[in-house]
Amino acid sequence: MATMIIEGERAGAVSGETYEVRNPATGEVVDRVPNGGVEDVDRAAQAAARAQKTWGKLSPAERAKILHRAAAHMLGKVEEIAPVLTAEQGKTILESRIEAERFGENIAWFADLADKIHGEYVTLADPRLYGLVLRRPIGVTGAIVPWNFPLTLAANKVAPSIAAGNCVVLKPSSTTPLATLRCIEALIEGGLPEGVVNVVLGPGTGEAIVTNPLIRKVALTGSTPTGKRVMAVAAPYLKKVVLELGGSDPAIVLDDADLDEAAKALSTGRFFNCGQACLAIKRLYVQEGVFEPLLERLIERARKLKPGNGMDRATRMGPMHTETQRAEVESQVQDALDRGARVVFGGGRPEGAEYQGGNFINPTILVDVPDDSRMLTEEVFGPALPVIRITDLDDGLARANDSPFGLGSSIWTSSMTAAHRAVQELDAGYTWVNCLQIAHDELPFGGTKESGFGKEHGIEAFHQYTEQKSVVYGV
Repeated sequence: MATMIIEGERAGAVSGETYEVRNPATGEVVDRVPNGGVEDVDRAAQAAARAQKTWGKLSPAERAKILHRAAAHMLGKVEEIAPVLTAEQGKTILESRIEAERFGENIAWFADLADKIHGEYVTLADPRLYGLVLRRPIGVTGAIVPWNFPLTLAANKVAPSIAAGNCVVLKPSSTTPLATLRCIEALIEGGLPEGVVNVVLGPGTGEAIVTNPLIRKVALTGSTPTGKRVMAVAAPYLKKVVLELGGSDPAIVLDDADLDEAAKALSTGRFFNCGQACLAIKRLYVQEGVFEPLLERLIERARKLKPGNGMDRATRMGPMHTETQRAEVESQVQDALDRGARVVFGGGRPEGAEYQGGNFINPTILVDVPDDSRMLTEEVFGPALPVIRITDLDDGLARANDSPFGLGSSIWTSSMTAAHRAVQELDAGYTWVNCLQIAHDELPFGGTKESGFGKEHGIEAFHQYTEQKSVVYGV
């Protein structure tokens, strides 16, 4: 049975309770894990606070060396970790391998920043004085991670925090804790000191992290309602909060776009990870002149997305993670159909004995989707793509921005003028021009409007795990 990790020790829940983690492709039990609670979070926070006294005082150069060694050791375990991620989450083994590699690479990327903290020298009015602005670790931080990209999204929070000299209490999703545990175990085996990263498990540990007085910052990736709840609960404690929340990313394709490249990127951007991504293309607006040619290309690509068990090499799209999530996507599609939309590809569930035990769904492409349908007003967290006709760029920008969300966005055009307008006018934290929607370590990532606030990735994320302190020297 898997266990929590508190101060390097493998620990069960204080209550002694456990629960099952199941494979979404088969329904079979993968493992049992501790069902932690408030007392377990407090144990982890105290362990992190003890480790903070040493970790936060290490020279940044020494922290960087430790993190590079730990990341290298973890990357040597990718082939062991990837099947665990597929078993608990459902994604294909290729997607799991990519994600496991990203975890180690992210630790190493932020390790490179550990010894590059720069302060400021400030002249003051009194010539006998001068000022300095220092950056110091915040202290113990909390990380609450969802199930869709459990390793990537854990690394987004853990890597900048520990590189900046903080210690962490990490809560993976209750349904996908196993590969995360393996990654943290590998870091510790590679030399990460005990207590720097502690892992607690169970649905009851999330709110306990937000309310624990030893934890001074909380980073969450989750739904917008969950983010609002975290923000409200954290308010009485005046905690720093980073919220990376839901999205309904629009993509605009104009008449002058390269349709082959656009179709390739749009298909990946919608159907990767069975469409279960906050940063994914969820509304596609296509200018009338290329609507039919692009639709044909998208359908041809969707035909190749064979659903199946992620461990099968022939599988191109794994199952949805839960039955509840599949039912939600099916309900959103049905709402569009009831309002006059048409399915031009896919729809429904795949048939066959191999699909009976899992949460499988076919990739789906729809047209004539009304603006007031749930597919366009809500986040669709699954492999269903509405394709909408637009007359011109003005029409596309207006419709793209008509959403409570503002996470990602993209445009396909050969016009620099159109691209420039889209970059300036799309209400989103990220805009891609003529390229695949991939978040890069070098660039800050985060949303606007109801997609949250604060940044992950980039030096901006690193800085947000430090506090500025002003100092005045008399000479």
